[in-house]
Amino acid sequence: MNRQLREFRRLERVCLEQAALSTMDLARSGLLKVADDCRLAAEAIEAQPAPRGAIGLAVEALRLMLTAARPPRRH
Repeated sequence: MNRQLREFRRLERVCLEQAALSTMDLARSGLLKVADDCRLAAEAIEAQPAPRGAIGLAVEALRLMLTAARPPRRH
C-alpha cells in the first residue's frame, strides 16, 4: 500500500513540475489533469481502512478515482 501511495504522489509531483515548465497550454492542462487524477488515487488509497493486498488497493483506488472524476452522463 505504501509503495502505491508513494508512486501516485511521485507521479503527481512530476506532472505538476512538468506542467510548470510547459510552454504549451494543451500539454499543461493535460499534465494538470493527470496530476489531479494521481492525487485522487492517492487520497483513495489513504482512505482505505485496512490493507487487502497491494494490487487490490491500487485497483480500488483507481476505481474510486475514475468514478469520482467521471462527468455525469447527458441524454
